[in-house]
Amino acid sequence: MTDATNIRGSIDQTRDTRWLGWVPLIILPSLAVMTTCHLPSWLFMWALAIAIFAACKWFTWWEVSAAMADTAPPAPARSLAYLFLWPGMDARTFLDPESHPALPAAREWLFSILKIIFAALLIWIIPQMVSPRLLLLRGWIGMTGLIFFLHFGTFHLLSVLWRKAGVNAEPIMQCPVIAKTVGEFWSKRWNRGFNNLVHDYIFEPLHGRLGVPQAMLLTFLTSGLIHEAAISVPARAGYGLPTVYFLLQGAAILVQRSRFGRRGGLRRGVLGRVFTIFVVAAPAYWLFPPPFIRNVIIPFLHTIHSL
Repeated sequence: MTDATNIRGSIDQTRDTRWLGWVPLIILPSLAVMTTCHLPSWLFMWALAIAIFAACKWFTWWEVSAAMADTAPPAPARSLAYLFLWPGMDARTFLDPESHPALPAAREWLFSILKIIFAALLIWIIPQMVSPRLLLLRGWIGMTGLIFFLHFGTFHLLSVLWRKAGVNAEPIMQCPVIAKTVGEFWSKRWNRGFNNLVHDYIFEPLHGRLGVPQAMLLTFLTSGLIHEAAISVPARAGYGLPTVYFLLQGAAILVQRSRFGRRGGLRRGVLGRVFTIFVVAAPAYWLFPPPFIRNVIIPFLHTIHSL
């Protein structure tokens, strides 16, 4: 009886304080908008993106640490490491001292460093080799380098370092180029930190009530709106395009899972891979439209002496 009472009390306490996890989701992006919207667009973009990221990190940490409070509360040092030194959003795994990862192989160290070097070439060398008349192309190349530098290189190296230290921090990029379906690309291979967040806090609570297709489309809609905040708002143009891009991804998943997709071979083999690459890559023009490249990326590349 006592144990049951304690469990109910713990649940009630978690519910009573859960609102504290949501506060930064409102305050931090609002502060970023109020304090940096008049600054250069690239600075506004970084401030807004970091504010959204920090708020989501706090939210996931608060939820998990509250749930673990009466059993095995996370150590302060590990909590600080999760909040400030790891880009993933799987707080439960990172904070769990009993979750022991396999040690990274030597080739992972080398591979992560090589990706950082390759990203540096994309940022500072290759754009200089492209004609200044092709400014958008130079901006696209530099932006690809920035994504590669952070998500594929630096974050992978951080994963290697944490796993070497005994912390379960799997790479957030899992070789997305080999995805067989659009669903596999977004759920298992591309930016697993963000995907863990929207899956755990949007898809999971909704799919039992609304059904899987509806919950999935709402999850992609949320992804689109978040990217609108980080892309369209700083660029002050291209509104709606990132949302359309993500809704298209959800629709493509439904097509691949449909009877038509199964009969047409869109879920397997070469055709499935070609369909996946086409759906993900071809409309990327909507996710990162020319106004974003011109107004945000190119000025930032000039600031870091890439162009």
